[in-house]
Amino acid sequence: MTLSTPMLAGAPLLAGLIGSALLGAAPAPQQAERPVTTAVSAGGPVFSVARQVVRRAGIVEHVAARTPADQQRVLDYWTPQRMAKALPIGLLGLATSDKGLLGDLTGGRALPSLPGGRGPAAGQALPGRTAQPAEPRHHAAAAPSTGTVGSRWGSGGLVARTTGRVFLTVAGADFVCSASTVRSANKDLVVTAGHCVKDGAGEWAANWTFVPGYGSGGKAPFGQYTARRMFVAGPWSRSGDDNYDIGMVALATSRGRHVADVVGTQEIAFNTPRGGQAFGFGYPADPPYNGSHLVYCAGRLRDDPHKQTRDQGLGCAMTAGSSGGPWMTRFDPRTGKGTITSLSSFKYSDDQRTMYGPYLGDAAKALYTMAGRA
Repeated sequence: MTLSTPMLAGAPLLAGLIGSALLGAAPAPQQAERPVTTAVSAGGPVFSVARQVVRRAGIVEHVAARTPADQQRVLDYWTPQRMAKALPIGLLGLATSDKGLLGDLTGGRALPSLPGGRGPAAGQALPGRTAQPAEPRHHAAAAPSTGTVGSRWGSGGLVARTTGRVFLTVAGADFVCSASTVRSANKDLVVTAGHCVKDGAGEWAANWTFVPGYGSGGKAPFGQYTARRMFVAGPWSRSGDDNYDIGMVALATSRGRHVADVVGTQEIAFNTPRGGQAFGFGYPADPPYNGSHLVYCAGRLRDDPHKQTRDQGLGCAMTAGSSGGPWMTRFDPRTGKGTITSLSSFKYSDDQRTMYGPYLGDAAKALYTMAGRA
């Protein structure tokens, strides 16, 4: 079994902790409605307005903050102080219960906090904490590079508006991820990693909020958008299959406006040729980053050398917090426009300078189609 750890800041061992399931897994059966659930954490109320989980064609849906009152409670939950504290946690085992994906593998005991890395390939021993990547440049380059493993994005453009930070609560603890708006019929859609939406076979995230164009000091120049409905692929929901570490979230409006009308959107494509040049974006929060700036990586995509997944790798030293950030091909650095073909998902713990992202195939297309109409 391959131990995997995604790039979720504050939860480097939260999800993706089990090896990839067979690609030909059968679709999940229909599942009836579930009652409303509300949890309470030591840090305050956790609003999980989950009224149903619907499984159709291998897609699992979750209703989040449905009413304006529910949405306002989520917005009120994310005070500047709470956002500031939703940063890397040393040992996830100290913050979560023994249930869900983490508990299934650890029995509730704390595991070593790897800096956002996936476990080794099958047959290898799990190494201890690996060295942090070299300190990146914290100033923006004069011009975007087509070959960088982590530089601050300072060229503005559309990508600086469409990419944002995600704030969420899982198992009573607050975490951060990254996400991007994407063109859709409902004008409300963002794409992110599956583990930034649902803890594999475990629970759904609560208090889910997207802040596009996030700025230093918690600035939200384009507003904050709570989740209305969340969608993941069946194989991710059933077993945390890393090949399907993709999440789509339909957002509520902010001050009566759809996110697409406020910040714009990126294109998305499916079943594209493998390989080629890509730009990856996100808000890494583990050292040497602090989550305050949009960071990017750029380079050629390559297949998973361990053949544990169908994912592709991108040279990238971004750390936890960058999970869910978009990878774009046909990207124009001058305009910041591109086509999303993957997203930041995991690293192997013995290679901290390569990020892996899922291949967006038919399952991702079905997920996008359903979520874009929600």
